Amino acid sequence: MTMALAFALTGVLASGGTQALAQDSPPSHDRQLLFYNHAYGVLDRETADAIEHSAYLKDFANFQVRTTTGSGGQTWKGRYLMGRETYLELFGVGDLPGQDGEFGAAGMGVSTERSGDLATVVERLKAQGVPNPIEFRQTRDFGDGIPVPWFDAIFTSDQYDTFGAWGMEYLPEYFADPRSKTEPAGFPGDISRERYQNDDYRDHLMRDVAGIRLAVTERDLANTAPLLRAGGFHVQTVPSGLVATRGGTTIRFDAVPRDQARLKQFDFSLNRHVGYRHQERIGRSTLTVGPGAHAVWTFDPK
Repeated sequence: MTMALAFALTGVLASGGTQALAQDSPPSHDRQLLFYNHAYGVLDRETADAIEHSAYLKDFANFQVRTTTGSGGQTWKGRYLMGRETYLELFGVGDLPGQDGEFGAAGMGVSTERSGDLATVVERLKAQGVPNPIEFRQTRDFGDGIPVPWFDAIFTSDQYDTFGAWGMEYLPEYFADPRSKTEPAGFPGDISRERYQNDDYRDHLMRDVAGIRLAVTERDLANTAPLLRAGGFHVQTVPSGLVATRGGTTIRFDAVPRDQARLKQFDFSLNRHVGYRHQERIGRSTLTVGPGAHAVWTFDPK
């Protein structure tokens, strides 16, 4: 799922407002409800093509290139690195329509692990002063023209500059469809990220996304902070912007002018320690692996 979810809503949603940016705040709730699921970024065409054809990435991660059909027949071609619970999705300029296909556009989904928790997130948002969170159901077409309920999503606003974040909850109907190739439930109400992902990550070095850094506008950051707080993240303001921790993935935002917005970095945990340091140049990006059980992928500015 990508910001295609957002542009699929065009003409359906009422106009939304910008939320106030949070000050430093520890989690206001004992139980975390939302966890980093995946993020995407739009890169220059040279880098997107280099990623798509990189032999190294096919060895480093459970790497896929695929086209997905969502609600309303919207389709998108993404380049995916899939981990145990988390993943990332990369596009080139023009792969998505309009402003969503411009260099620097990005998005992020944070998801629940138990069925019904998204409703609690909505109530928490309302308690924060977000009176009408925007709710949307996404479907997926496996190729037979019959849409299958995929997940429910919520937004704090339908207004964004280059970045949008959403809360999401996978639906039982999706897990019940054998074409989803998902795992059996591990506990009552299990709609977890680990159940959604397959175990092919075990055959590669990359295990999960441990961190992400994005440059976004003040408005997009202000719209994102309430969602992270409602999900139970520890949200802290820093001189450059905002850092959200808790749940295994550190999410860092740098507040920048619109023309400087972009995906900056992914951090990865690895399945094993490596005793070397390897740098792989992929288009206008650099993936640095090791030493140790971590890797960092940085993306050049425009």
